[in-house]
Amino acid sequence: MARAVGLATAALLTFFFVLLARVKGSGRSLCYEFVPNKVHWVQMMMHSSIYAYWGWYWREVYHSIPLFLAQIVFLYGLDMLVCWSRRDKWILGFGPFPIVLSTNLFLTFRDQWFILQFAMIATIVLGKEFIRWKREDRLAHIFNPSAFGLFIFSVALIATKSTSMSWGIEIADTLHRPPHIYLEIFLVGLIVQGLFQVTLVTLFSAAALFASNLVYTGMTGDYYFIDSYIPVSVFLGLHLLVTDPATSPRRPFAKIIFGTLYGVGVFGMYRLLSLVGAPEFYDKLLCVPILNLSVRVLDRLSAALAVTFRPMLPLHLPQWSKQKSNFAWMTVWVSLFITMVSTGFLAKGKDHPGGNPEHWHQACLQGNHKACDTWVRTLNVNCQDDRGADCVLLGTVLNEGRLVTRRADLAGVAFGHGCDLQAAGACDKLTAFAAADGRATFQNSCDHGDGASCFVLGSLYSSGSGVPKDDARAFALFGRSCDLEWWRGCGRLAVSYMVGQGTRPNPFLAIENFEKGCQGSNAASCFEVAKLYVRRNWGVQDRELARKRFRRACDLGIREACQIADAPTRASNSKAPVPPTP
Repeated sequence: MARAVGLATAALLTFFFVLLARVKGSGRSLCYEFVPNKVHWVQMMMHSSIYAYWGWYWREVYHSIPLFLAQIVFLYGLDMLVCWSRRDKWILGFGPFPIVLSTNLFLTFRDQWFILQFAMIATIVLGKEFIRWKREDRLAHIFNPSAFGLFIFSVALIATKSTSMSWGIEIADTLHRPPHIYLEIFLVGLIVQGLFQVTLVTLFSAAALFASNLVYTGMTGDYYFIDSYIPVSVFLGLHLLVTDPATSPRRPFAKIIFGTLYGVGVFGMYRLLSLVGAPEFYDKLLCVPILNLSVRVLDRLSAALAVTFRPMLPLHLPQWSKQKSNFAWMTVWVSLFITMVSTGFLAKGKDHPGGNPEHWHQACLQGNHKACDTWVRTLNVNCQDDRGADCVLLGTVLNEGRLVTRRADLAGVAFGHGCDLQAAGACDKLTAFAAADGRATFQNSCDHGDGASCFVLGSLYSSGSGVPKDDARAFALFGRSCDLEWWRGCGRLAVSYMVGQGTRPNPFLAIENFEKGCQGSNAASCFEVAKLYVRRNWGVQDRELARKRFRRACDLGIREACQIADAPTRASNSKAPVPPTP
């Protein structure tokens, strides 16, 4: 992260000094003008309200505020320099805020890859400045700035199979956590629609998704998006991503087509991404730039149709203003939203029938092979949410290979996670799995860069479960899992350093690795390092840092940490952690 910020700063300074030298030699006089565009500051407030509610249920959002600010400062600096390199006047406003906030609502790179976040912001600035066309007798940028950068980097991540470098999947998943998130997005959207007359785009996007889902479920009996009819991230996209007034159509009929195409496009893109084995959350990001290219054609088509059909309209029909027409369409949108809520169409997760793995299990038993794959996916999601029984069932299904293709590596990891959660029978199944072909399976996956497999195999060697006990081997595997950024492995490596298992005791290396695990959002690592910061006998007492780590562990789900976050001295008598059994 420090290197990323340093490189971004160095790039801006280099650009600045080069520009300064050019300006001095040319006699130019650079200036700026403050123009607080209403579109920008309203969008900034709307995005911020989404972050505030979402962050209450996923605290990573609040922890990322400094990173949002760093991107905003970088965008301001780069936009200023790019503008002054081409013109004498720079327009200063609130534009960078909605661009950065919108971008991070859909895709953010992890800390160790954060230089790519700055690269994405730079791509947005350059695309906005250089990719333009003439629209209504004035030059304007073609693409929604955020959508352009998201499209470029999404395609790159899909092509290189590098989605794990980003928080994209976690963002899409955690947006479901706030219980009334659909309602908040809807209310925020109403403000944008009322001020900027983009209701038709949102309305017909939602209507297209509504109709497509009903047709699909009616024909197949299955649910297209698995645990929701319209995923929250898609619902967010049709309110705050595709409705940019500067890059969407201006005429009513064009807005109807534009919105409908977005809804249909997202629906089709989801299946296409699934077929090529790419994460489906990219669906709402890949359609927008393509649609942006169509706005001039759609506006011309809308104008031509208006001329053609106007003589056919009865003369007594009132000629409403654009604002009045927009309010009428807002009434239709409110009615559709109420219909979707009252019928359960906007249920999500466990409240949606597809959120229950048993629904897909029964469909699988009835011979629907797609349902078998979906069943496994829902079990995996539940396992990642620490539902131990589903981890055991997931491991069993993947290990047997009767209903889906056998994946011994994933089965072993599922058993391991279930054992960590003390799920009934999970540790016995893990031991039996290791005694059969599990050791070779885990080792092969570990050698190919799977940190989870390294961690589980290290745990087995540590306890001697299903394999010969070997502390040195366990220590090496924990180190390997940490190097592969499996953050639980860093915490377990720290435990080895504390108790001298497989290595000499070293409290300072223990603290270093607990910190790595904590920075990677491993709650146990935050909790254990906080206890170390409280103790006096380690020579590293720091009560304020201890309080911060307890608070971090609390945010990540450890209730005991919540109780002592404001009084870390309570942990001073806590015993040193011991190696967990797998």
